[in-house]
Amino acid sequence: MPEKRGIAPLIHQTWKNTDVPQEWRTWSESWRRHHPDWEYRLWTDEDNRAFLEEHYAWFLPVYDGYPEPIKRADAIRYFLLDHFGGLYVDMDFECLRPVTGLLSGKELVLGLEPGEHARLPWSRRNGMRRIVCNAFMASRPGHPFWSHVHRQLVGAHTLSDPLGATGPFFLTRAVDSAPEGCSPTLLEADVLYPKLSPAAAELFGPRQVDLDRAHAVHHWSGSWDREDSGATGVSTRRQVSFWTSQDLQPCAHGLVDLDAQRRRWAAGSPAPTVSCLMVTKDRLPLAERAIRCFLAQTYSRAELVVVDDGADGAIEDHVRDLADERIRLHRLPPEGRTLGELRNIAVDLATGSYVCQWDDDDLYDPERIEVQLAAVLALDATACFLARERLWWPARRTMAISGVRVWEGSMLCAKEALPRYPQLRRGEDSPVAEAVVRGGRTVSLDAPELYTYVFHGANTFDEPHFTSLFDAATQVWSTGSAYVDQVHAMAARLPLDSADVPEADVPEADVPEADVPEAEDTAENTPDPSARVPHARRPAPVYVHADADGHPPLLVLTPLKDAAAFLPRYLDNLRALDHPRDALSVGLLEGDSRDGTWQALQDALPALEADFRRVTLVRRHFGLRLTGPRWERSVQRQRRSALAMARNHLLSRALADERWVLWLDVDVTDHPADLVQRLLGAREEIVAAHCVTEPGGPSFDLNTFVLHPDAGALDWDRWLRDGILQPPKGFARSYLDELRGHERVRVDAVGGTALLIHADLHRDGLVFPAVPYRRLIETEGLAALAQDMGVTCWALPGVEVVHPAHPGGGPLSQAGEAATESEARGVERR
Repeated sequence: MPEKRGIAPLIHQTWKNTDVPQEWRTWSESWRRHHPDWEYRLWTDEDNRAFLEEHYAWFLPVYDGYPEPIKRADAIRYFLLDHFGGLYVDMDFECLRPVTGLLSGKELVLGLEPGEHARLPWSRRNGMRRIVCNAFMASRPGHPFWSHVHRQLVGAHTLSDPLGATGPFFLTRAVDSAPEGCSPTLLEADVLYPKLSPAAAELFGPRQVDLDRAHAVHHWSGSWDREDSGATGVSTRRQVSFWTSQDLQPCAHGLVDLDAQRRRWAAGSPAPTVSCLMVTKDRLPLAERAIRCFLAQTYSRAELVVVDDGADGAIEDHVRDLADERIRLHRLPPEGRTLGELRNIAVDLATGSYVCQWDDDDLYDPERIEVQLAAVLALDATACFLARERLWWPARRTMAISGVRVWEGSMLCAKEALPRYPQLRRGEDSPVAEAVVRGGRTVSLDAPELYTYVFHGANTFDEPHFTSLFDAATQVWSTGSAYVDQVHAMAARLPLDSADVPEADVPEADVPEADVPEAEDTAENTPDPSARVPHARRPAPVYVHADADGHPPLLVLTPLKDAAAFLPRYLDNLRALDHPRDALSVGLLEGDSRDGTWQALQDALPALEADFRRVTLVRRHFGLRLTGPRWERSVQRQRRSALAMARNHLLSRALADERWVLWLDVDVTDHPADLVQRLLGAREEIVAAHCVTEPGGPSFDLNTFVLHPDAGALDWDRWLRDGILQPPKGFARSYLDELRGHERVRVDAVGGTALLIHADLHRDGLVFPAVPYRRLIETEGLAALAQDMGVTCWALPGVEVVHPAHPGGGPLSQAGEAATESEARGVERR
């Protein structure tokens, strides 16, 4: 048996650099003051990565791939404690008295957050019954729990939410799943976390903090989430478009803030019981899946009433094995009752004051009950329907968002207002829904992701019925990679069987050569044909042939923000280009950085001037401080407008006599040495390389796209936000990973990760629009402006530059030209 070792007298804290803000410096010093004999180590971002590279290099691909700094800050602490042992504490932790007694004789000590934190809406949605916080952790070196944590980190690294990928939700699950003998000592909240977080205090009211028992206080300052997600560390606010009617007469429309109702529930407001009504017969696999959807619901005051008139008792055995008192099964003899009769029996058995239809062959998002009931209560309605649903036809590998109508199966209604179902074998719910809408106040929500209507071949309605629904759909995914992406996104929230989730397709050219838009003045070549400007076609194309030696003077331009970590590799890659140094100039603009980028540029300037033909270094702040996550639609105009101004300013300061301009993002980690020659070899005036997340992988830069031939006939107005189009991924667009079979393609928009432009175009007025131009902005706006100047944009799908799938830092956008989160998910939220 290994010898037990204690917790070393060593305190670890991390900060991005050694310049710790004063408020955290004071709290940090409190630990050294109460533990004068302990060793203290402050780990910077640079230190952290160097430590991993030396001791845990296998984890670097995951660590470097984290899109948010908080995930790296979370993860590193689990490795420091494994290697060195000691005590890790967050910067916003204040020590009140020595913790030596708490740790004496222990090998692993963690602390529980206040119980109120597990009752927060986002905690309940993640199934948290308690929360083990990672802001205070003490351990002996080499404790076997950390090996378990390291494995769990790899498994969770693709989760988007920092709480679940690396933070307290992650740690809680790691504790709950720890192998025998690895369990930590858990200290109660009043010892380390006597104070509520601001979000919990707002919901539940402040509570008296008893400092007599507390050894430390976590102040929940959330130093990392000021840029990322707000005070709670996760973006939780949910607003959904709605419209209401009273007796068929429209009443109101707008956005309902569902979290207001969630706060009322959290504060003790009555939460009525909802009875979900499921009729089933002899199709156990589908029924089991529908039951799993019910068990995953975030609204806890619900029951599932199952009425079964099948010939076998398989469903009865399944419900018995679940032993969940919320699921109530009522078996009937197989006497051929109509679907209407069976639904009425389920209604009569319901004990809730609200009922909702729960068909056994469809899929339901975990928030379905909570969202619909919150809308009913918030808008004082009798019933709630979904205005659109998700449609899924697995056999045809097609998914869609339906047209707008009253979707009967989505109904959640006050039981007392529900009429009897007619004794019909199909279509029995349509007259009921019509009666509910005619006779009361109803709300329609535009949240199609809450309900997935599945065609499996044995539905009540036949194939032509479903074909008509797909024909009327507002959005369809039927090509290989587009469909696969949608199913994988759905599988992240819904209990799909593994057979239902397709493997990723090998990328193919889904748009044949003949379908790529040709003439720039065709309607298909723009998402808004009515807004096209008549061409002021330039008299002749600019001179695009190379000099006799093939190496014309070229200027590389790069805007930067918080890019100090990327600069060394960027400069190494720049020096590796096979374009002659005496024909290569460099222009760099830094703005709004807080990580020492400007100083790093000044330090690198002498070597740059020695290596390249000409170097221009510019500093210009644009005041870019995003109020929300940088992928949110609400910040895209602000973010990309600042980047457009940065590009234009850099261009005006740096362009001299060069013949070509190569826009190259600083966080492009790899590109071929002959990148310039391959782009020049296209012999076109504007050429974009293919920016991918890994060699041969999916496209990272989704601002380079080809519009589908029918794009001009589609409704783009619904994707207009702040004056610019922000459609979800794949809406009437094909990306370069779908076009790999083509040597080059004409494109309708370009991104700026690696973009070659003839300098004369810039001199003639081709700039990056900082305000919407034909409802596009920045690089996409530049492509539209180029078209109106009579210039075609091209892309080379086979010329790849690599931008790992983590925004991290880099250009002023802090996200390169990556898709917004809504594009990456491909989910419509209006």
